[in-house]
Amino acid sequence: METNKISYNFFVRIWLLTMIILVFLMIMIGGLTRLTDSGLSITEWELFEGILPPLTKDKWIIYFNLYKEIPQFKLVNSLMTLEEFKVIFYWEYFHRLFGRIIGLVYLIPLVIFTFAGIFNKKSLTIFYFIFFLILLQGIIGWYMVESGLTTNTSVSHYRLSLHLLIAFIIISFLIWNYLNYRNNEKKIFFSNKPKLLKILFLLILFQIVIGAFVSGLDAGLIYQTWPKMNLSYFPDDIKLLESSLINLFNNQSFVQFLHRTTAYLIILLSLLIGIKLFLEKNKKYLNNYLAVFFVLAIQVFLGIFTLISGLNLYLASLHQITSVILVFTILNLNHKLS
Repeated sequence: METNKISYNFFVRIWLLTMIILVFLMIMIGGLTRLTDSGLSITEWELFEGILPPLTKDKWIIYFNLYKEIPQFKLVNSLMTLEEFKVIFYWEYFHRLFGRIIGLVYLIPLVIFTFAGIFNKKSLTIFYFIFFLILLQGIIGWYMVESGLTTNTSVSHYRLSLHLLIAFIIISFLIWNYLNYRNNEKKIFFSNKPKLLKILFLLILFQIVIGAFVSGLDAGLIYQTWPKMNLSYFPDDIKLLESSLINLFNNQSFVQFLHRTTAYLIILLSLLIGIKLFLEKNKKYLNNYLAVFFVLAIQVFLGIFTLISGLNLYLASLHQITSVILVFTILNLNHKLS
């Protein structure tokens, strides 16, 4: 019986690691879909019919004609040819296809493990909650796309940020449970200690949301200088006292300023955590902390170079990918210290 349990634990680890890799790739594909403005190329929710791409010219023309009905084509891409449409279509198609694959790769082993009786009630609740989040993510994905089909030429940055946030919550749960099974532990996700790491993790999630705002509002297209925003550290086209909170979060200048400022806070907090570890003589965790700080440094430099490069596609994609690695290193350190 003990041998079977060890064997099942191995398969659970493989399953969770596979899911982490798939969700990581999904975030990368989603980012590239957004950066190439491909997310609105498929204008209908086709859960089953959309599994296969168009296989005939007539089918391609149908999809292209549907795209021609939305504001993005009429106001931005009115000169687009069918061949150019196929490029953005395939980005969104593979994004959706990958979502279906993730759902199946997660659900099928989960059902097998459930009937095998290897999970206790608490573990079952956690794993089915993750499945619920995966289903919710698909619904939010369509909810996001729908916001760009009637009056806007792009999706709502609020819905975009929610979509990205849920993806990071999913991968965070997967990482934590993988670490538990890898180390044969049952540590509670987001335990009360260490508090500074919890704050850092929440601040990173907030920064990811604001980063989605920057992307959704194309806020990186202005103030492409650093460390100043042109000639000032604070954008001179914002009147804080005369603006409502909603207006501020719809403002490109303010959103970029907030993204920069949050990055500085994250750096300061990570330095404080390092000093605290050093003073408490937790030297065995210093390597894990240095991994966090190293990835954070890379992420900051990628953010700066993405901005001053005029939003280079490859740098912007690396910037998003590195945020996933940063979350992994923070959770790994948090798991060891919990």
